[in-house]
Amino acid sequence: MAQPHNNAHIDIMRSPLGRARGLGSARAGASHWWAQRLTAIALVPLTLWFINAVIHLKGAEQTDIIAWLSSPLSLTLMLALIVATFHHLQLGLQVVIEDYVPDHAKKLISILAIKAACVILALICIVSVLKLGL
Repeated sequence: MAQPHNNAHIDIMRSPLGRARGLGSARAGASHWWAQRLTAIALVPLTLWFINAVIHLKGAEQTDIIAWLSSPLSLTLMLALIVATFHHLQLGLQVVIEDYVPDHAKKLISILAIKAACVILALICIVSVLKLGL
């Protein structure tokens, strides 16, 4: 009769490196990490530009705001701000969910819901900006 295999005992005898081997490449999340850093870097000047624009447009009429947004530079920077913001948001929330939601099914559903919500909200913002700017 075969004895049951006791993985817990074997795992205790392994070094931390031995336990980590076979769990996948440590570089698996590198692209995600880089995307988060690049969107954060892009958001710094875009956010400063947006804050400056809001300060200068304070009290402006709707026609003035539409004229400002109609310029190719303002429209392009606004769209870049929207895309970078929602992509950065999605990446950050995904990391939080991956770190703190232990159940695999709930984790997958949560990540998909966050991605869908970010895409929908970004599209709403993009359509709104294009409607005003074009």
